[in-house]
Amino acid sequence: MSLLEHLRGELADRESRALIRRRRTLETPCGPHAVVDGREMLSFCSNDYLGLAAHPALAAAIAEGVARWGGGSGASHLVSGHYSVHERLEARLANFTGCERALVFSTGYMVNMGVAAALVGRGDAIFADRLNHASLVDGALLSRAEHHRYAHGDTEALARLLTNSTARRKLIITDSVFSMDGDIAPLTELLALAEAHDAWLLVDDAHGFGVLGPQGRGALAAAGLAHWRLLVVGTLGKAAGLSGAFVAGHADVVEWLMQTMRTYIFTTGSPPALAHALLTAIDLIEHGDALRARLVAHQQQLRGALPLRRWQLMPSSTPIQPIKIGDNAAALGAATALWDAGQWVPAIRPPTVPPGTARLRISLSAAHTPDDITRLTDNLLRIEALQ
Repeated sequence: MSLLEHLRGELADRESRALIRRRRTLETPCGPHAVVDGREMLSFCSNDYLGLAAHPALAAAIAEGVARWGGGSGASHLVSGHYSVHERLEARLANFTGCERALVFSTGYMVNMGVAAALVGRGDAIFADRLNHASLVDGALLSRAEHHRYAHGDTEALARLLTNSTARRKLIITDSVFSMDGDIAPLTELLALAEAHDAWLLVDDAHGFGVLGPQGRGALAAAGLAHWRLLVVGTLGKAAGLSGAFVAGHADVVEWLMQTMRTYIFTTGSPPALAHALLTAIDLIEHGDALRARLVAHQQQLRGALPLRRWQLMPSSTPIQPIKIGDNAAALGAATALWDAGQWVPAIRPPTVPPGTARLRISLSAAHTPDDITRLTDNLLRIEALQ
């Protein structure tokens, strides 16, 4: 069998197990009402939680940024690609998250791929929630430290692992809001364990930043947590509506990251025009209490209208509202039935989620209306009854 024939066989196997992913093409700006592959659809796919991605103020800020700064940065941040507007954005993000300093990156994946290796290595140990995002898993593996995974949210299991570890340095890694479940990590307990066992704590707040806490300052602010051993990662392509990411923490720790993170040192800096626009995005988040209140109302409306019998609406107090179906083909069939009805909800299957837990992942946005939610819940109840 040739290499190409082998790949074709692997693709056919994925197809037989309902694991093939289909890429859709949007023909309109990001928003609940979209034209997708030539069809008008009501979308519940986006992580644009506050509805800022198509906000006129951000479009104007990007245009203004390009006029002021041009298109690209020209080099890595540590060569000649760091601009005064990057400096202002990092200071704004540090202040907004209650940290001493922040570093801006092009993507959240780059941050999570690099932080662990900068803090721990051979002879050290990482302790990670089993449902962490793939980027955190990959970053842990890249560090070459021992990689211990504890059952999702199980702080007792984590405490046992930490107690039994003889590693010289320890790092606890967790999502704040788990992207496929919508639940929130026990952050207070995790920080207490980090203190008790002299460990770092890295929290990926990708789905909490902009949504949770006072003025959308994130999950750590919502829990009232701050500590020198705590690092927070935030993405700027979800609630912030644009693109990019950051890591924030104690000034000395962030200085160490800047000096040692390969994913920061060896890549071109993000466009200064984007940093210019992100300053406006942070302002919109800070003054977005009405948007966050609308999100909460949408969550309550959806949960109150779904007395499911065979499927399971998973517990979540965030804009991520998953419905666990179980079987891959059944989840894909439900997503297809919704698509046929004009609603776009993705079917999430292994390896993104554990085998036997395939689900519909509903993402709510402040840009949705109560009528949008009603259309979705009516169709969900109808499709569940037919399956």
